[in-house]
Amino acid sequence: MQLLSPAEAKLKREPATLVTAAGQRYEFTIEVAESEQDKAMGLMFRTSIGEREGMLFPYGEPREITMWMKNTYIPLDMVFIRADGTIHRIEARTEPFSEKVIASRGNVTAVLEIAGGLAEKLGLKPGDKVVHRAFKP
Repeated sequence: MQLLSPAEAKLKREPATLVTAAGQRYEFTIEVAESEQDKAMGLMFRTSIGEREGMLFPYGEPREITMWMKNTYIPLDMVFIRADGTIHRIEARTEPFSEKVIASRGNVTAVLEIAGGLAEKLGLKPGDKVVHRAFKP
């Protein structure tokens, strides 16, 4: 059993579903980083992430969102999501510890971080959907 830091332990865990254009559905358990403090910490200092786990960073109003990998030990796929749950863009296999800014390149309301390379493995692409309470169909 992996011990959680106090920052990790307080995040809500919720279901989310990734749905491809081909109709494939993938059930995930995600943590939701709602506060600014939780968003700033994100997945920093973690050494693993499960294949059906992730962290969602909801931002409310559509806008350009930027992320980075400072103090993040594992490669991630960053899935940038529009207000209706449509995937706008995927930044695959981000580089651990990098301070390079990763931008949404368009107005989105959230970012879902999943294990690096998983989006490709699942066949996830822009235009596919993320089903979660944060998105209005």
